Amino acid sequence: MISSQYSTDISEGFPTILRMIGNTPLMRLDFGTMPMLLAKLEMMNPGGSIKDRCALYMIEEAERTRQLMPGGTIVEASSGNQGIALSMIGRVKGYRTIITVPDRTAPEKIAVLKAYGAEVHICPNTDSHDDPRHYHSRAVQLAKSIPGAYMPNQYYNAANPRAHYMTTGPEIWRQTNGSVTHFICGAGSCGTLSGVGRYLKEQRSSIKIIGVDAETSLYSSKEPLAYQVEGLGIDVISDTFDQKVVDHIIPISDADAFASTRRLARDKGLLVGLSSGAVVHVALEYAKALSSTDVVVCIFADSGRNYLSKLFE
Repeated sequence: MISSQYSTDISEGFPTILRMIGNTPLMRLDFGTMPMLLAKLEMMNPGGSIKDRCALYMIEEAERTRQLMPGGTIVEASSGNQGIALSMIGRVKGYRTIITVPDRTAPEKIAVLKAYGAEVHICPNTDSHDDPRHYHSRAVQLAKSIPGAYMPNQYYNAANPRAHYMTTGPEIWRQTNGSVTHFICGAGSCGTLSGVGRYLKEQRSSIKIIGVDAETSLYSSKEPLAYQVEGLGIDVISDTFDQKVVDHIIPISDADAFASTRRLARDKGLLVGLSSGAVVHVALEYAKALSSTDVVVCIFADSGRNYLSKLFE
């Protein structure tokens, strides 16, 4: 037991859970490449993914503007991590949380959502975002039908890229002492890609910003189809996707993303999520054209523990 003589003083030095979001470590990846490859370990956020950052910004902005009031309900469409972040934050702040997910979502993510007390609606993994059965359409329906409901709507919310402009980008710049030359991350809502991209381009315009997309997404395919990879897929093109700061969007197949993620665990001891495996696959190909003076920062958005049954059974 801590003596009362010290308890008041030391309590000021320990942040609460929501203040632990961000300031994640940067780790060197040893793949024998010419450029230095670094991974930003976003699974170290308290909710387990990079989505903690934008989820907190969205909720605090909604509270400030009184779109979300005490006793209200958070409704969101998510392939998992955004929903998990909102469920954690909702639990801390006392909100009811309802999350709609596509049926491609790993069972582990659904279990985590339920552990936080979220109500989960599992929807068909349709080819079109506009299909009324789609998980985004279902979330919109629910938000409209529930009094006091607030839908952060990460695909259209300016707080999404702003969170990464204000936190993730500056952290990468600071942690690399301004030496970063390339930034690679998964592209879904494009909040991370756009926010980090804008910040880094403002520091040095020659930095290359690269997004990794599902090859059958609305953006990358003339005939969009459902896909199995999670954390990727530009199926909504909105203002959260700042195409002016993005140099390349590189599509990847489900097969390559799954294979790369499995190899990382079995060959390198890196148990990361599917989008991280996809990013490494692209980064290793991209690195072949780079030099020893280049510094490539990759986003590891979450842990492979979210996908054990989907990836490793």
